[in-house]
Amino acid sequence: MRSGGRLASGAAGIAALAILAVGCSSTTNSSKGKFATASSAAAGGGMDALVTAAKKEGQLNVITLPPDWANYGELISTFSKKYGIKIISANPNGTSADEITAVKQLKGQSRAPDVLDVGNTFALSAAASGLLAPYKVATWNQIPTVQKDPAGKWFDDYGGYVSIAYDSNRVKSGPTSFADLKKPAYKNKIALNGNPTEAAAAFAAVYAAALANGGSFDNIMPGIQFFADLKKEGNFVTVTGNPATIESGQTPILLWWDYLNASAKDKLSGKVNWNINIPTDASYASYYDQAISATAPHPAAARLWEEFLYSDQGQNLWLKGKARPVRLPSMTTAGTVDKTLLSALPPAPADTKFPSEAQITKAEQVVNANWAKMVGGA
Repeated sequence: MRSGGRLASGAAGIAALAILAVGCSSTTNSSKGKFATASSAAAGGGMDALVTAAKKEGQLNVITLPPDWANYGELISTFSKKYGIKIISANPNGTSADEITAVKQLKGQSRAPDVLDVGNTFALSAAASGLLAPYKVATWNQIPTVQKDPAGKWFDDYGGYVSIAYDSNRVKSGPTSFADLKKPAYKNKIALNGNPTEAAAAFAAVYAAALANGGSFDNIMPGIQFFADLKKEGNFVTVTGNPATIESGQTPILLWWDYLNASAKDKLSGKVNWNINIPTDASYASYYDQAISATAPHPAAARLWEEFLYSDQGQNLWLKGKARPVRLPSMTTAGTVDKTLLSALPPAPADTKFPSEAQITKAEQVVNANWAKMVGGA
């Protein structure tokens, strides 16, 4: 899994990227052809021309994509086999901030990232800094307006809901709500997947806890207080939860994205009886974003990768990873969604609302200022 989530960079990752920048061969986009700046496949001559140009480049550089995160391992191997393009996957345990750092530090280098998969706040910042290339995939109109940049500099890819999962071998009566987590029976059992000042899923869990405890998108403080109370009562442990800690019994109850809890369930099948619930007293969903580097060393391959991800095939492969692809509603209507894969997902709440970017920014500031002193580290 991705160390530290997707909200903050690690010093080790940045240092490693700085080392990689030394001695790498240089490359520029000046001789990369029409697809260096093409804002759609049509603008570069059409899909056939894009495939030809991408195959000629022969390589795609991706970054911070663990194979077991939303089925990226199969997505990478399928794309590579389909088009005969080699994929170099760098820093798989990195973070969104590491991705942006790599774009900046490796600019002009042949191993610089071609494409990004980042949290939305990082996509917005990168777009504002001129780091992203505008591009609209063929299925652009099936991505909801609120889930994409109007110019195509970033666009939502897949997402999920904060979920509460538990090992029924170690927890006799599992929690189905945030209110349940307060029960004395769960002493020393509840964990997040990291520190919410660093890990996106942990931050989301705090936001969801706020919604369940009188807070709102404008007020995340009740979520911080909820975990402070859980820790004081002895229920919350500051252990970073992951499949290894689930298997060892350190974190028999874990708040994580539903698709990652589902991935852990598959991975630990036969070892752990992992049960997943979207909490009944609060639902919080979030998506990550795709983007193309404005200085991608393989601009055609980068654009072809996005076309693949947003095709029915790519979207269904994300669905196979238990993530909810952004085109899921339109594919369900069109009948192109894999119904077997869709039925494997936990039922989604009927009415899902998302905080605004301003609300998320404010909430992050509140968590950064208060988590350590109220709850402590993870």
